[in-house]
Amino acid sequence: MSTLVKDTRLHIRCDQEVRRLLDKAAAYAQMSVSEFVLRHAVEQAQSVVQAHEAIALAPDDFAAFLDALDPPTHANPALQRAFQRHAQRVQ
Repeated sequence: MSTLVKDTRLHIRCDQEVRRLLDKAAAYAQMSVSEFVLRHAVEQAQSVVQAHEAIALAPDDFAAFLDALDPPTHANPALQRAFQRHAQRVQ
């Protein structure tokens, strides 16, 4: 089993009521306050990041998205001009 190296500290301040609540919850969960706070903070952080970085689409919307990724049947004039400008700048 590998050991997780904890090399960073996180200091937080709270009032006595919050500390008593955390102490009680950690005791019920049979873990230290640090473990309790870290575990629940990480779970919440993962949830927040997931909510901001993931996109969920209904099946019809997903199909429309995939259709939009398909190449156009022909390049319109604006796209042809963009290709030409790009080719001139890349030379």
